[in-house]
Amino acid sequence: MKKLLLLLLTTTIIFSCSSVKKTEKALNTGNYDQAINIALNKLRTNKEKKGKQPIILMLEQAYAKALDRDNDAIAYLEKEGNPANLERIYNTYLSLKNRQERIKPLLPLYLVEEGRNANFILHNYDQKIINTKEKLSQYLFNNAKALLTSAKRKSDFRAVYEDLNYLDKITPNYKNTREMIDEAHQKGTDFVKVTMKNRTNVIIPKRLESDLLNFGTYGLNDLWTVYHSQPQKSIPYDYAMEVELREINISPEQVKERQLQKEKLIKDGWEYLLDENDEIVIDDKGEKVKVDRMVKVHCEYYEFTQFKATNVVGNVQYRDLRTRQLLDAFPIASEYIFQHIYANYNGDKRALEDGLLGYLGLKSVPFPSNEQMVYDSGEDLKNKLKNIITNYRFK
Repeated sequence: MKKLLLLLLTTTIIFSCSSVKKTEKALNTGNYDQAINIALNKLRTNKEKKGKQPIILMLEQAYAKALDRDNDAIAYLEKEGNPANLERIYNTYLSLKNRQERIKPLLPLYLVEEGRNANFILHNYDQKIINTKEKLSQYLFNNAKALLTSAKRKSDFRAVYEDLNYLDKITPNYKNTREMIDEAHQKGTDFVKVTMKNRTNVIIPKRLESDLLNFGTYGLNDLWTVYHSQPQKSIPYDYAMEVELREINISPEQVKERQLQKEKLIKDGWEYLLDENDEIVIDDKGEKVKVDRMVKVHCEYYEFTQFKATNVVGNVQYRDLRTRQLLDAFPIASEYIFQHIYANYNGDKRALEDGLLGYLGLKSVPFPSNEQMVYDSGEDLKNKLKNIITNYRFK
């Protein structure tokens, strides 16, 4: 028990020293908030312990330095008079308030050697936060409103969209911000018109074309790109995506056969063990000895494999509708294989491995039509098309 207590005491001392060193390092390198975080975590429990005194002193120093740094930064930014600095000023005020609110629950913190409570200057920042937020909100709103009418590039509208969402976060329902967010999103979105062309000599099933162009089933989640397979007259499209099928190869229907001769030594009941005189062997307990009866069985196995395959080859092209230039092209290929195995046998099926037994009793099935084969290849084709769409980024 004494050894356990000693171990716990030693561990506590080592951990405490480690916390002191980490706090001291953060303080000396100017990482005041890191030093504060370490100190606060250490002081959550047993703050009156003697070993916590260095932590309290460093917390006091780190807080004072962080307070001076933030106040100096605010004074400089306000003196500069640039409204673009309002967001940084606002966030700094929030940081000042948050920092002191985290310290308040621990107060007072007493410094024994100095005979005083640690000094933490506390302010009410609420009015300054409100005033700065009002100025920031007005600035963001006016700036966004101006850019919505003057911006030319989609990247500018996307920046406006981010600013407006930030504005809606800090000041919900500010003026007509929500309507402006929708406008910025509309103007910043790339609209892509999608078409499919069949360059093969095979008729593509209508349902396959419908499935491939049904982008609602692709699970796409791109904020700034919208694909339309049914173009809308009211939308000025930026890009075109063309899915071109060049080859559809369908193999003939095939039935492959194979015949196997199987032989196996198996257990078939039991019999009494006989000695060299053909007399039954008796064990030490006077009982007749039984042994497995092993017999060799034979089986002829006939297996039939129905096989048919289809291969679809094409590419995907992206074009800029404003310049009519080809941006990128990606090959796509898909294969679907129909295979059905059935079998029968002659002889003792116990000679067959387990992997063959499953085909016994099955019968031949009708081959799928060419149209069905092409349609069945569509799921793989759809996955590859989705991969292209998901990874492609317009410049």
